[in-house]
Amino acid sequence: MPAQSRFLDQLQVLNTLYQRGYHSDLMERSLAKIIELERSHALQQASDLQTKLQAYETQYHLPSDTFYQQFSAGELDDSMDFVEWSVFYDMWQSVQTRLGVLQSIG
Repeated sequence: MPAQSRFLDQLQVLNTLYQRGYHSDLMERSLAKIIELERSHALQQASDLQTKLQAYETQYHLPSDTFYQQFSAGELDDSMDFVEWSVFYDMWQSVQTRLGVLQSIG
């Protein structure tokens, strides 16, 4: 069984137990800790990516969001720096989305 399927099955077991009235301090603390660890990890990733983005912004005197719009529109060349910058920006946006979900809880 693939890991993702097993993971979803495990979440479903917890959900089923909860819906049937089984509430446990251990389960609640464990889930809160997992979410906090994921949030902490995502914040570190965002910080690391922000540092990389700032280096490009300083080098090219351009904010990352403006660069990304121009790059995506084909207004800039496909130099290695620009491709890498766009990948870091994609990753940063993905982490921001994940943080939005994680921070909406608790």
